[in-house]
Amino acid sequence: MIKIFRKIRQNLLTENKFSKYLIYAIGEIILVVIGILIALAINNNNEESKTRIKEIKFLTGIKSDLNLNLIELKNYTSTRETSVNSAKTILDIFNNKKELISDEFNFHSLNIQIWSPFKRNNKTYQELINSGNLAIISNDSIKNLLLNMELSFKQIEFRESHMYNDFENYMFPIYFSTADLESDISNYNYQVSKGTQGDTTELSKEKIELLLKNQTFKNAFVLSLFNNNLVIDEYKKMKDITEKLLDIINSEIAKNK
Repeated sequence: MIKIFRKIRQNLLTENKFSKYLIYAIGEIILVVIGILIALAINNNNEESKTRIKEIKFLTGIKSDLNLNLIELKNYTSTRETSVNSAKTILDIFNNKKELISDEFNFHSLNIQIWSPFKRNNKTYQELINSGNLAIISNDSIKNLLLNMELSFKQIEFRESHMYNDFENYMFPIYFSTADLESDISNYNYQVSKGTQGDTTELSKEKIELLLKNQTFKNAFVLSLFNNNLVIDEYKKMKDITEKLLDIINSEIAKNK
């Protein structure tokens, strides 16, 4: 093709048809430019396609993590609600609104003290951030919700950390210095497992009475009730954000089908 163009140019110059040569040369330049533009467009389309494939891969991974988080949020909310009920029971015993039953006191007391912080699944999001690929997420609503979710998780971490500090300062020292942890845990396991683990250890009512006379120990349960309710509220907010984000991600992924 290049040889043909070159021959045409030579013939035009030989025949002294400069004006026709000039028009031809301009036309040739335009064809070259058009060819370059087409090549660039094809290359851009290929790059956009590759970027979109990578974006969908990240969105699919985030979707999987979010679904796991929803399950965990449901479980942790249920656990916190159980702790709230236990705190109310303990405070009723403190305030003489409920008769003291040693096994019941032991169960609800340990039910509040034995807990773990929320563990979220965010492997894909961390990979997205660490690899510097956040910009490939084309939907601004998804990016904004992901950032809002990070702030909400930090709030959950703050609430849970605050609650644990209250336990360490006001509940654990008093409980550990007064109660017989070995018999209490054995009794607690027996109740939780419905008799398949632990033992029906007889608990010391005298030690429980000492705990019930300690104002700081009572206040620890008041704080537990307060903090657990706050954490439950944060879980519910996170659940709402997660469900909204999942809806948008599902719609985005559906565009590629």
